[in-house]
Amino acid sequence: MTDITTDLPPEIATVLEKFPFLSYGTLLDKQYLGIIQNCDAKLISMYVLDMIPSEARELFLQFGHSWWWDSNRKVPINMFIKDPRFRSYRICLKHFSRKDFNHIAGPKVSLADSLNRRVRKRQITLVRRIP
Repeated sequence: MTDITTDLPPEIATVLEKFPFLSYGTLLDKQYLGIIQNCDAKLISMYVLDMIPSEARELFLQFGHSWWWDSNRKVPINMFIKDPRFRSYRICLKHFSRKDFNHIAGPKVSLADSLNRRVRKRQITLVRRIP
């Protein structure tokens, strides 16, 4: 099994080691680093770190740290963090076409996958009693 971080630029690999909740990907020739909110069959929604003002970035990384270590990581960050200050990061949410976006490293959260896993089929057997 090969380590994907060896194929990454060294500065990106260092950031991903320090912040394991961040994801890295490319679209055309542009690189994106951030937290993936949701990934479904057609879209990837990501809070892009470069779009967040530098003074608000520290709080965003704290929210990411809290989400990563205090949740089961199957719930999107925007559903887990109930702090009203997190809503201000909605302007940094960018949507990409899944077929064009090349996800290279980091976690992907898919709400659809977690919902599909929760469905359980129950079997009911009727037994007739004979007196």
